[in-house]
Amino acid sequence: MSEMITADLVDLDLSAQTKDAAARALAERMVAKGRVTDLDGFLADVAAREAQMPTGLDGGIGIPHCRSEHVTEPTLAFGRSAAGIDFGAADGPADLIFLIAAPAGADDAHLTILSSLARQLMNDEFTAALRSVGDATSAAALIRGDEAPAAGADDSAAASAAASAEAAAGTVTQPAARPFRIVAVTSCPTGIAHTYMAAESLENAGREAGVELVVEPQGSAGFTRLDPAVIADADGVIFAHDVPVREKERFAGKPTVDVGVKAGINKPAQLIADVRAKAERGEVTASAQGGGTPVERAGESGDNYGTKLRKWLMTGVSYMVPFVAAGGLLLALGFAIGGWEINNAPSVMEHFSWTQVDSWGALLFQIGGVAFGFLIPVLAGYIAYGMADRPGLVPGFVGGMIASNIAAGFLGGLVAGLLAGGIVLAIQKIKIPPVLRGIMPVVVIPLISSLIVGFLMFVVVGKPIAEAQKGMTDWLSGLSGANAVLLGILLGLMMCFDLGGPVNKVAYAFATAGIAVQDPSDAAMKVMAAVMAAGMVPPLGMALATVVRKKLFTPAEQENGKAAWVLGASFISEGAIPFAAADPLRVIPASMAGGAVTGALSMAFGATLRAPHGGIFVVPLIGSPFLYLIAIAAGTCVTTALVIILKSMRKQAPGATAAGSPEGAAQAAAGKKEPVAA
Repeated sequence: MSEMITADLVDLDLSAQTKDAAARALAERMVAKGRVTDLDGFLADVAAREAQMPTGLDGGIGIPHCRSEHVTEPTLAFGRSAAGIDFGAADGPADLIFLIAAPAGADDAHLTILSSLARQLMNDEFTAALRSVGDATSAAALIRGDEAPAAGADDSAAASAAASAEAAAGTVTQPAARPFRIVAVTSCPTGIAHTYMAAESLENAGREAGVELVVEPQGSAGFTRLDPAVIADADGVIFAHDVPVREKERFAGKPTVDVGVKAGINKPAQLIADVRAKAERGEVTASAQGGGTPVERAGESGDNYGTKLRKWLMTGVSYMVPFVAAGGLLLALGFAIGGWEINNAPSVMEHFSWTQVDSWGALLFQIGGVAFGFLIPVLAGYIAYGMADRPGLVPGFVGGMIASNIAAGFLGGLVAGLLAGGIVLAIQKIKIPPVLRGIMPVVVIPLISSLIVGFLMFVVVGKPIAEAQKGMTDWLSGLSGANAVLLGILLGLMMCFDLGGPVNKVAYAFATAGIAVQDPSDAAMKVMAAVMAAGMVPPLGMALATVVRKKLFTPAEQENGKAAWVLGASFISEGAIPFAAADPLRVIPASMAGGAVTGALSMAFGATLRAPHGGIFVVPLIGSPFLYLIAIAAGTCVTTALVIILKSMRKQAPGATAAGSPEGAAQAAAGKKEPVAA
């Protein structure tokens, strides 16, 4: 820590008014010390981390931080603001701001030092001393630990001594009751700050609650696994994480609370109370393989039902998409090689000739058909998985297959997945004897939940859903003229609103559901064509804009523009996210306008698409390919023109800073506007 922070990296009179300005002011000190080589690039990395989750903490602390290739060595800068700066904490502005910069390949020792600082931030004496320190040299020494250490450890020792004295004073000596035992895992996207702050917060709350709580912080430099015996003896588990928990299956069969890492920092006592309550009710989490990302969990504590529902549905869709892409492309290649009549070819098990092109076309088509057959079961299975973890897979897949067999389609898969997950969650809440817990996840839960889901899908809800699915298909097939163009506009807007986020996924799922059959309607293939064309526009528009008006973009954005050509051409809308994160109020509207134009033109031209993915690489499989490319080009030009106009207006606005200047570039790179919901 001796060189990680010096007096030159301390500003006790930080005058910045916004978090971006604060990050810039502290980063400039790092540049002056030679710790950061590219200010704009580094601030872009800080902004990208901030877009994932605000870095403000309760207690008036802001900790913007990131790993960056523009950092030469681990560095810490500290600023103290008299007015306070909003870093997104629930209790208001932060007056203590720490900017943590780690190289892309920082070693374990440096990250250990940074984790020590993160733990210190949970000590009230440490933060109080920083608020009262009078000069930069003393502040740097305090942060390095050169001055008096925090008294957290001493307090704990004193408390233990007091407890021992009190016990010794008793008239009757009795064996101490076994304390409640909790194991916890904390992790965050960078594994630098929040990971260790959550660990410290949980440990402190555990001491106050009189429980034995041991934490495994899973930092980005690796982690030390908890002793299996400690896990086996634990009465409950707390996961406070925003990235997948590694080796999560070690904690199977324990009452578990699963939340985001900030909940571990802000409300550890509540988490401890929650896991104790689950243990008293006999609720257990059967297992979770490998760990789930935030979108795969049932939602953080405090999420409303709408947020949880969105996460559950997006889990199913995200697992379904690879089957859609593989199956759809194979079907399209089968058509391309064998012609449109290939769907009537006999099974390749009965007839296959190595020298006949039609046989190879039939082979590709039939493999693609098998892959497509998994769509509804996978959708339902992983919706249930998002709700109830691995125990939800069996009833989810069973319900999804039933939905597929009774022609309930995409809607049936959604309902089956939600039913399966809900039923498993209900079963897990039943208090059971400890002796039966071992067979619950492998026998009892799969058996009972599959039986209930199968009954509901076959006898109760299946037929109405199948009728609704048929009605939607008939409506889609009847679209023509102005109605089709309006649908194209709507789908184009949705595809470009959040660039791969939930709204984008809804539009994509709607399109792929229409072609996820052996013989899709012409209208369904038009919808698929419009959706893919619109999704290609944002990255292509940004790429073209960086060429046409290079000075409006930062060097980092110009580099991103080169990659955006390939991403856009491949139908990867996420290629525009770096631009949207830096300047959403200009990039998002421009992208949506271009997407709407492309969607409308694609529908008006009657372009069709049998493949659900592939971008320009499946153009030979598109109906009316020339007009289709014109629609994409038109939308790309609209997006490019609008984003250039909007950025130029910002440049010319009174008091504004030119985007092409270093100041403007840094502001854009730092994500001064609100982050896109991607």
